[in-house]
Amino acid sequence: MKKILAQCKKELNQFVRDKLTLALAFVLPLLSLLLFGFGVRLEIKHIPLVVQNFDQGSLSLDLADRLFNNAQFDPHQWSGGHPLENALDQGFAKAGVIIPPDFSRNLRQGHQAHFQVFVDATDVNNARVMKNGIIGTTDGFLKANNLVSSKTMIEPNIRLWFNPGRKESLYVVPGALGVVLWIFPSLLAALAMVREKESGTILQVYASSITAVEFLGGKILAYLIIAGVMAAFLILNANIFFNIGFVNDPTPYLFGVIFFLFSAVSFGTMIGTRTNSQSAAVQAVATGGFTTSLLLSGYLYPIRNIVFPLSYLTILVPARWFVQLSRDSFVRGGGWSYDWYLPIFLALGGLFFFRIAHKNLSTMQLKV
Repeated sequence: MKKILAQCKKELNQFVRDKLTLALAFVLPLLSLLLFGFGVRLEIKHIPLVVQNFDQGSLSLDLADRLFNNAQFDPHQWSGGHPLENALDQGFAKAGVIIPPDFSRNLRQGHQAHFQVFVDATDVNNARVMKNGIIGTTDGFLKANNLVSSKTMIEPNIRLWFNPGRKESLYVVPGALGVVLWIFPSLLAALAMVREKESGTILQVYASSITAVEFLGGKILAYLIIAGVMAAFLILNANIFFNIGFVNDPTPYLFGVIFFLFSAVSFGTMIGTRTNSQSAAVQAVATGGFTTSLLLSGYLYPIRNIVFPLSYLTILVPARWFVQLSRDSFVRGGGWSYDWYLPIFLALGGLFFFRIAHKNLSTMQLKV
């Protein structure tokens, strides 16, 4: 144990003296969290919409006004010199509405009235959002003008739980914490391990009496402490910039974040034992760590949307379990009854990466 603590102290001293590594541990993670928090938006808003109204009756003007005052759409003037389709073809608008001349008259006479909608379906998800937005606005227009029966057989009463204000940062930022806290601790650990090789000090380790477990244990303990400070720093800033805080019992998250950081640092150490240069270590962490944590963790889209066989590969991605734990701790607050298995999965991932790193280092010692 003394050798592990001595190795840990040596690593911490080297870390404090390196200003570039300090920036990599605190400045870049904070900038990444702010970039994810302010830059990532999963719900499209401010969609440019044009309306060509050939009717100009009170009902058609009311419909156009409701479309323009929908939070999803931004009104854009249509130049009458070209067909409405050109607005979409030229990228001037993403959706367009044509109201025919007899629209208001047909509605007042109790007849069915039609209007035409053009939607840019280049992005299928956004096209679905625009379509549903226009349908919802039309339903509201019909009810407001008493154009539908006031009595309906089914009237749903919808209540939004956990995030009633539909605050998107409340969903994005807890997930971003999982991505950022995987990337930078693993990158720091990988670079620290590779520097031992590049500077030649790894040979002194091989010649000393310290074992592979003690050497790796000291390094992982040191960067686990650094990662813990980084996590506290990022959670504090998440609260300051995005008003993100724990809901109900925070202990599942506190246990989970320790095991998750252990997994991240062990993963970085494993990468460091297999690479011989810092550039190779950065590429390996970026490919094996950043890409998987971003795309296979459920951060950007639900796991159920990932196709087979990648959907099963997500089981091996620790960020998947931590993103789930983070969102539950900051949004829903399910507590141990819901999150009990997540810290276990994270701990198993850390032990798995540590075992591979130990095997790699033991092999290297035998070769020397």
